Amino acid sequence: MNRTQLGIAVLTIVAAFGVATAARAEGPIQERKENQRRRIAQGVASGQLTAGEAGRLERKEAALNHEERAMRRGNAGKLTPGDRAVINNQQNRLSGTIYRLKHNARHRP
Repeated sequence: MNRTQLGIAVLTIVAAFGVATAARAEGPIQERKENQRRRIAQGVASGQLTAGEAGRLERKEAALNHEERAMRRGNAGKLTPGDRAVINNQQNRLSGTIYRLKHNARHRP
């Protein structure tokens, strides 16, 4: 194997490792988004969330998604550790809001 082939092989391995690491870091954010969407849909289906509550939650989720896209645009499509921490904090607050609205006294008839 000559030096060029060896260099290409090393770069390929490093690039593959970087992509796998980035995908692993982004996975929890996407999983939480999907989980929260399911929780909202389940709340609507069971009558625990009114239409207004569900709409408010979906708008908050859309705003969070918009902010995440803006963060990615500013960093060449990636999230910095600080960006991930901000998104995690916002997802925590949204999760608490979903819980509170699903367990309040308002129910859809």
